[in-house]
Amino acid sequence: MHLEINDNEAMSNSTHQGLSLTLKLMAKARMLAAGRAEMHPKLHENASTDAPATMAGGNGLALYHFLGMASFVALLYFSLAGVDIRVALSSIAAGASSRARASSMPFVERRGARFFVDGRPLYVNGWNSYWLMDQAVEPDTRRRVSRVFKAAAAMGLTVCRTWAFNDGAYNALQLSPGHFDERVFKALDRVVAEAAQHDMRLILSLANNLDAYGGKRQYVRWAWEEGVGLTASNDSFFFDPAIRDYFKVYIKTLLTRKNHLTGVQYKDDPTIFAWELMNEPRCTSDPSGDTLQRWMEEMAAYVKSIDKKHLLTVGTEGFYGPTSPPEKLSVNPGDWYPNNYGGDFVRNSKIADIDFASVHVYPDNWLQHANLDEKIKFAKRWITSHVEDGDKELDKPVLVSEFGLSHLVDGFDESHRNALYKAVYDIVHDSARRAGAGAGAFVWQLAAEFMEEYHDGFAIVPSERPSMQRLITEQSCRLAALRHGDSDAKRVLNTVCG
Repeated sequence: MHLEINDNEAMSNSTHQGLSLTLKLMAKARMLAAGRAEMHPKLHENASTDAPATMAGGNGLALYHFLGMASFVALLYFSLAGVDIRVALSSIAAGASSRARASSMPFVERRGARFFVDGRPLYVNGWNSYWLMDQAVEPDTRRRVSRVFKAAAAMGLTVCRTWAFNDGAYNALQLSPGHFDERVFKALDRVVAEAAQHDMRLILSLANNLDAYGGKRQYVRWAWEEGVGLTASNDSFFFDPAIRDYFKVYIKTLLTRKNHLTGVQYKDDPTIFAWELMNEPRCTSDPSGDTLQRWMEEMAAYVKSIDKKHLLTVGTEGFYGPTSPPEKLSVNPGDWYPNNYGGDFVRNSKIADIDFASVHVYPDNWLQHANLDEKIKFAKRWITSHVEDGDKELDKPVLVSEFGLSHLVDGFDESHRNALYKAVYDIVHDSARRAGAGAGAFVWQLAAEFMEEYHDGFAIVPSERPSMQRLITEQSCRLAALRHGDSDAKRVLNTVCG
């Protein structure tokens, strides 16, 4: 059974209280019945023929009255709470199903430059849908979460990267430092449970370098407003002790969160593929990279002090920095050649507590005046260079955790996007065939139907883009075919690839 996150989902406190009351009353009834059975063994002997007559007499009538009262009280409770009891019971069953799936799902591990799951190499075809938690908050938008998971599963995708942060914005998870909205936390619980129902895993990003959903700017604003901030610079997020403490409180709260649907703490849930420290961290005030490096080392160690079961990545875009040789610096695109914005890919990725590296690629943003051939050539060189780093320098997997081509670019044609995406997929597949560090690629981004407000130029609604749908499915099947004997691969091959 799949957990449908829909308009009728009954997850309020009153629902749980009502269910608790019902179960307690039923348990009491069972105790009475058990007591009657012990006192009157004949109840067992006559169960098949005389049960109605037996129950109708003596204390059996009292038991009937008790059961009737229990049912009446439960129905009255649910009626007053405005809860559909059928939906409430189904949500509890779905939570139990998610818990069972999570308990049977192995954690993803890293061995050298490859991911492993259940002792077998893992190569990932994934996607980004950053908006899952936000859309799971309101009843009238929750179905979008289910729809995108179903669409992804139909294409054989197995891992989604999404935001596990919303700081001080609309539907904020963190309202102020250390203060959280339980309503939004339950939305994130739903996302994790929904992923498990579809045999998916999640990469959860913990913060944003950009302003969307609060970002590092919101942390700086909080510190400034409370009179403890060192400066009003956004980069103080990385060096201000008070802000670093704010972020650690957030990390601990998130990792130790117990999912209200499954009862499993996030740090113990294998549905989560990995944590990501930040989406695209940059520290422009220190081009040496030292400030950002110290922050990464500190936060990575802190995450691992709480959770040693999950993998961890930084979330970098992949820009080469001051410690890189000239031949690597020359791979940086355009304006990024002289200015790496505080990032240093190899140095950042070598941090002991970082399990795998991440790369983003947006050739139409980075090479705005290039033609399609030039963009594809750059993307191939960019990704190949970083995969080589994973193989030779890092001995760690490398994920292309974001890539895309915008339809807002002048002269855009759907075939352009298909050509670029195929080039990215081919590099990953070639690396996987030789057991290399190129561990997977995540398209930016997938959306459900009727989500135009989230269409950023890159959004793909699979049902509206059949050629892209086929391309993504083909990549899922190619990677699954390399994972001999793996249960997830078998599922993809049997249900998606035919």
